[in-house]
Amino acid sequence: MKKDEVPQDLGSLGKITKEVCYVTDDSGKYTTELSNGWNVKTNALDITWEDIEQKVAAAKAKVLNKEASPILFFMEKNVMNIGILSSYAGFFKWQIKRHLKPEIFNKLSTKKLNKYAEVFNVSVDELKTMNVHAE
Repeated sequence: MKKDEVPQDLGSLGKITKEVCYVTDDSGKYTTELSNGWNVKTNALDITWEDIEQKVAAAKAKVLNKEASPILFFMEKNVMNIGILSSYAGFFKWQIKRHLKPEIFNKLSTKKLNKYAEVFNVSVDELKTMNVHAE
């Protein structure tokens, strides 16, 4: 892409930051140019965030229907999977899979609940109720 062809569509992050793009200048040498955004990229990000919001809503419904523990909700809300959560919390993946069951979650020790709360940056009460950050 040439320097004068860098898209300058105001994207989702355009008011906060700019993106660095590698371009060619008039002499054909590579250089950088700042971009406010690109509609194609903005649309792709919007679709992705909509998908994440749907997954969070589905996880919340499962928790409210007692099909899963609140850990599922917070995993989806923080865009985590079992492997990522395992790395952050220090639990084995098989343990997290067990903790996703409401009957097991309800028996977790305060120490384990505190680990999850710390990873998700919430209190233990918020972890249990899913009432977080003015939702």
